Amino acid sequence: MPWNDQNGGGGWQGGGGNRGPWGQGPKGGGGNQPPDLDELIRRGQEKLKQIFPGGSGRGGGSGGTGLSGGGMRGPLAVLGLIVLVFLGWSSFYRVNTDQQGIVLRFGDYVRKTEPGLHFKLPYPIETVMLPTVTRINRVDIGLRDTGGNTSVSVADESMMLTGDENIVDIGVIVQWRIKDAEKFLFNVEGAADAVKPVAESAMREAVGQSRIEVLQTTGRNAVQDKVRGYMQTALDSYGAGIEITEVKLQKVDPPAQVIDSFRDVQAARADQERMRNEAEAYANTVVPKARGDSARITQSAEAYREQIVAEAQGQAKRFELIYDQYKQAKDVTRRRIYLETMQSVLGGTNKVIMDDAGKGGVLPYLPLDALKPKASSGSKSGTSSSSTSSSSGTSTSGAR
Repeated sequence: MPWNDQNGGGGWQGGGGNRGPWGQGPKGGGGNQPPDLDELIRRGQEKLKQIFPGGSGRGGGSGGTGLSGGGMRGPLAVLGLIVLVFLGWSSFYRVNTDQQGIVLRFGDYVRKTEPGLHFKLPYPIETVMLPTVTRINRVDIGLRDTGGNTSVSVADESMMLTGDENIVDIGVIVQWRIKDAEKFLFNVEGAADAVKPVAESAMREAVGQSRIEVLQTTGRNAVQDKVRGYMQTALDSYGAGIEITEVKLQKVDPPAQVIDSFRDVQAARADQERMRNEAEAYANTVVPKARGDSARITQSAEAYREQIVAEAQGQAKRFELIYDQYKQAKDVTRRRIYLETMQSVLGGTNKVIMDDAGKGGVLPYLPLDALKPKASSGSKSGTSSSSTSSSSGTSTSGAR
């Protein structure tokens, strides 16, 4: 189809001057310059006027009929080209690394695709949904962020009743992500909006089973794990396709109106606990000591009893043996017993033995024991032994 030369330089005007296909040479100083976009649009509009019926193309008679036939084929070709481009464009899709592709065929789930470039049937036969499955979402319960690292409490959500009938002001942060995109999109309507009421319900149940001291001190982690388990169980039963990644208690305080009184009660309980611990420590010190003393006295008494019984049994056995000897030799046994008795009685006394032959020259009131010369311990032992011998001889002679 010829170009219309009457419309301002249409068609190829090559040759000198390095002119382009639109009849416009380079501007400026040398080198290839990009064409003017407005000029291209204007010339494209002029070409379309020539292509469609009723355009300003030249010719008449059979020539006009030929242009009409060409005009009918031109729009169909353009329309076909547009359709082909649209079909190609709608048949390929890309899934990012943080997404998951859900392919629908006439609105019904067909398959799930991973990150990358994929092919599908053109629209409207198949469509694709691309939910973000790796992003961690956050839900606040009892708190609202006001910016600047500050937050305010929402009484309707934060006030909860504990197991020991105390009211606490609780703030909770719940983090979650999409675990199964198919379930998340089709099983529950507004699954993301269902996380908050489920979290609030689970939190109230866990708080209702705990004491306020546990929530404020050692039991925080246990309560967080319990709430996370309750939420995951509930969401799995709904088939929501959501995974609860973390539940974190931000604050566990009494209501602001009674917080001073509550602190006084807590201080009194702390004093009570301290005094109880001190009493238990004192009891743990005194009671074992008393038990040890009791055991020591008991063991000493038992030992003394065993000693006395053993000595008595020994004396009885000794008496029986002496009696057996006495039955065999009465006189000898009697004298031996007498001598042993006198030795045990007089052996440890300080005494002076006088002979009857020399008593006429000695004053009876003189301290005769002081006349003994002081000697060493060995001499004293020898003197004591000789005195004992003399005593034994005197006693023997007296006995005779």
